[in-house]
Amino acid sequence: MPRVKRGKLHLKKRTKLLKAAKGYKWGRKKTIKLARPAVLKAGAYAYRDRRNKKRAARALWQIQINAAVRLHGLSYSKFISALKVAHCELDRKILSTLAKQQPAVFEKVVAAVQKT
Repeated sequence: MPRVKRGKLHLKKRTKLLKAAKGYKWGRKKTIKLARPAVLKAGAYAYRDRRNKKRAARALWQIQINAAVRLHGLSYSKFISALKVAHCELDRKILSTLAKQQPAVFEKVVAAVQKT
């Protein structure tokens, strides 16, 4: 069986790794031994934080809705349960946007929910 020289593949793999580690501090940007775990760890953090970003956004929407609803004499939990009873299909993102940018429209939503 003939010998297989893998120099090109090895070099391509290392180049790809160092390209991914570009911008890292100290030896992690230029040393293969340090770049490999740094890139793997960065990927794990990126995967985790894409989910945490959604979690943090939803928490912010809830805080903003709560602040806006309390001006109308309701709590967040009572407002959300009243929305469900009224079969209102507005999600938290839309409600927080309305509360911030169009308080008059949000007031009408609160009034409509309080009737039911």
